[in-house]
Amino acid sequence: MSEALNELASYLTERKGEYITGSEIRYGELTIGTTPENVIALLTFLRDDAQCQFINFTDICGVDWPSRMRRFDVVYHLLSPRQNMRIRVKLEVGEEETVPSATSVFPGADWFEREAYDLYGILFTGHPDLRRILTDYGFEGHPLRKDFPLTGFVEVRYDDEVKRVVYEPVQLKQEFRNFDFLSPWESTDYVLPGDEKADE
Repeated sequence: MSEALNELASYLTERKGEYITGSEIRYGELTIGTTPENVIALLTFLRDDAQCQFINFTDICGVDWPSRMRRFDVVYHLLSPRQNMRIRVKLEVGEEETVPSATSVFPGADWFEREAYDLYGILFTGHPDLRRILTDYGFEGHPLRKDFPLTGFVEVRYDDEVKRVVYEPVQLKQEFRNFDFLSPWESTDYVLPGDEKADE
């Protein structure tokens, strides 16, 4: 299989090297790097070329690298049933940069791009309906970013008194607890059978 992937990588570099920033084979799959400017042309070639025929669009996902200058990776997974191969197309994009929508090439990219926008804040230009898909209407922030607080910003609950759903700022019910490991409530001050061996 790795020989076939090497041949595919060579073929893609030879035919469309101007669209490709790099390639590697890891975990039995070929990963091709590209740029936002070239991603649509590359995806179209992968779909239409007789040697490739990556007609099955599997998904799009995002990856957050907050310490990197171009913070996000946008990753496309494609399958070629005829060649019995998978390929991963990856590009880097900054927080304020945009990526062209792949819906013109693969209509099934619609909801995956909405999910990447909702959870990471990645913007796709040319998308027919780029709005949140998993979070609530008034939700603030993007929950899969690594700097998003674990508790979130607001909590949603049904209030039985007003008979509607209410949004409230998150309040932690318990104060921060500083653990005192010398306290008898935290650990024992006597030696359990067998513990004496740990000092030897």
